[in-house]
Amino acid sequence: MKRFQTALLSTGHGSVDLYQGIVPVLVPFLVAERGYGYLAVSGFVLAATLLSSVVQPVFGLLTDRWSMPWLIPASMITSGLGVALIGVSSSYPFALAAIALTGIGVAAYHPQAARTARSVTGGSHVGMSWFSLGGNLGFAVAPAAGPLLAYSGLAATPLLILPAVAGAAITVPLLRSGSAARLRPQRVGVDDWPAFRTLTAIIVLRSIAYVGLSTFLSLYVGQRLQLSAGASATTLFVLFGGGVIGTLLGGRLATRFGRITTMRWSYAVAALALAGVALVPNAALFVFVALSAIALYVPFSLHITLGQDYLPTRVGTASGVTLGLAVSAGGVMAPALAAAAEATSLQFVLAALAILPALGCLLTRRLTEPA
Repeated sequence: MKRFQTALLSTGHGSVDLYQGIVPVLVPFLVAERGYGYLAVSGFVLAATLLSSVVQPVFGLLTDRWSMPWLIPASMITSGLGVALIGVSSSYPFALAAIALTGIGVAAYHPQAARTARSVTGGSHVGMSWFSLGGNLGFAVAPAAGPLLAYSGLAATPLLILPAVAGAAITVPLLRSGSAARLRPQRVGVDDWPAFRTLTAIIVLRSIAYVGLSTFLSLYVGQRLQLSAGASATTLFVLFGGGVIGTLLGGRLATRFGRITTMRWSYAVAALALAGVALVPNAALFVFVALSAIALYVPFSLHITLGQDYLPTRVGTASGVTLGLAVSAGGVMAPALAAAAEATSLQFVLAALAILPALGCLLTRRLTEPA
């Protein structure tokens, strides 16, 4: 029964994170149909990511005070509604507000959903890895909206609310089944804020490394191997595929070796793999791309459970930070990485990214497994 409930939560998670990945898909169509410039487009990205990440811990605080299982389907619909409204009006402020609405919906979903997942899975590392996997898959399949938009234009955006409706439809029965009754916030245990701050620093380092890699990888591979834009873009499939494998491995490795040990070794491997991406001169670099993705995603679900265990009286807050505020660091640092690439080279920036998981590996030595 728990496996079925976890599968429902994972599917619902994917239907929400789909809307996080869909903004970059919408950008070319907004530019083509409405003539927006780079500055206007950057406003959409900022509204979708930074606003969501900043607001998410606020919802975490709220879910620590009150049980709000209804927030899960409501936030799902809100996420889809924002994207659906983008094509309704050609007004830039209206489109900006619509994307911001999606960001708020995504922010409202994660703290309560992570609390629910913890209840349903009993805090199982494997169960939480499946919950995390749903979100990663949802983000990865967002480009599937491209063909619809290419055929019908932005006028088709109202149809994009359908995944949100489907996700809410399969989640509501789960909340009615009795699981929601066990979600009342419980303040039991002692919060370890120093450990949580260290964990947050590790997550920030991981976020910058992954966002930097995913942002520049296709361009770098095209230059390095002299591939066409289409061929080099296939590198992202290797990256996303490795992320799926890493997310599933994380829970199983943690069950066998412990979360801290698993994190430490995965970040050490990630540092070596990122160096390989930057330095290997031939097609073998695809192996290092896959290894980098696996190693960077192995700790993904472990961050969530560790954060919740370090702050046992503030599970919602911990979920909001580990899934939101800290993760936004990658997006915030992306312009700085782009400036560094222009001043030096893509190879230099990718090689420099290897330092970040190495620092993360060192910081894990300051962590201990929560009781």
